[in-house]
Amino acid sequence: MGGRSACSVGAKYSLNQLGNMCRVAKLCCHDLGITKKNMCIFEVDYLCNYKKIDDKEYYLVKWKGYPKSENTWEPRRNLRCAATLKQFHRDLEGELFRRSRRRPRVWPPRHLDAAILSFLEQKGEQRKALRRWEKELNLARAHKGSIAVENEVDLFWPPEDFTYINEYRVTEGITLDQVTTGCRCKNCLESPVNGCCPGTNLNRFAYNIQGQVRLEAGQPIYECNSHCLCDMQCANRVVQRGTYYNLCIFRTDNGRGWGVRTQEKIRCHTFVMEYVGEIITSEEAERRGRVYDRQGITYLFDLDYVEDVYTVDAAHFGNISHFINHSCCPNLQVYNVFVDNLDQRLPRIAFFATRTIRAGEELTFDYNMQGSPKKRVRIACKCGAEFCRKYLF
Repeated sequence: MGGRSACSVGAKYSLNQLGNMCRVAKLCCHDLGITKKNMCIFEVDYLCNYKKIDDKEYYLVKWKGYPKSENTWEPRRNLRCAATLKQFHRDLEGELFRRSRRRPRVWPPRHLDAAILSFLEQKGEQRKALRRWEKELNLARAHKGSIAVENEVDLFWPPEDFTYINEYRVTEGITLDQVTTGCRCKNCLESPVNGCCPGTNLNRFAYNIQGQVRLEAGQPIYECNSHCLCDMQCANRVVQRGTYYNLCIFRTDNGRGWGVRTQEKIRCHTFVMEYVGEIITSEEAERRGRVYDRQGITYLFDLDYVEDVYTVDAAHFGNISHFINHSCCPNLQVYNVFVDNLDQRLPRIAFFATRTIRAGEELTFDYNMQGSPKKRVRIACKCGAEFCRKYLF
């Protein structure tokens, strides 16, 4: 009997499908949350058609957990999905306007042509994929700040072959030497012993009491490490606590692909996020770079704080910083940070706000920053800044 507990059998149906089967059979199920009150309530996946007959509106509904062959026409009064209805009409109006560059004379239109129906179905499937990806990203993140995903521009789905990670992924042949000692301060900011971790590395304390960086760009940040006596609320532990702000991955409308914007105000000089990915040698980076150049993309970030030996590649393994775009007038600045690894050839890359950033504003950094790690780019610039350099090298 002991051996059977380790066995597992793949489920034939998902929980949503089982719930729908209970509703069809009019069976209550406590474990699935099916009661007499909600037995007749089915979940709308998305809306894929619309018509108006004798001033009554009808919608073709794709039901969650059911194939498209089970789609049904429903009068508006049967639908309890205000947000989905609103989104459907935004999609419909936006696509009709894009095609004709003017609002239709009759609105809403009584019937939709095949091209519009194809768009609405693709948009519905895309939104499902984006919601699923958003959920996966938030399950994978180890930081407090949440991640939203939006695409109101085109029909692009989530990127393929991308895995969300929270820290460097070290490739074969590269070793991170871990620190063996830490500080003994009771209060690292107010009473640093021997200058705390920054002092023992002959550097200044990086932060003020609000966690804002007070060093000039180019100066290294030495945070307290796993051997220090202080806890995670120490004033000298900022980058290692992770992203605090709620951010959104969104599709840009000017050909720059995906971008990142903040969903809340970000204070000047505060930490925003880290740039993480695979740590590879510069020789491997050159090889990958030639491949990326042919594809017109690159996510290679040189760790050349003291010498150009290692590179971070965030093409397939990375965090939300993977989606940050370049600007010749950026609102983020790069800093080199050291925590548990003091090898100056392998700093952690941290982005801090150069100014107050408004909610809804896109986050950007200069791929060609001087005196900091540089993201390798061999493409034309599309940032649109007033003093854009036009090309990045």
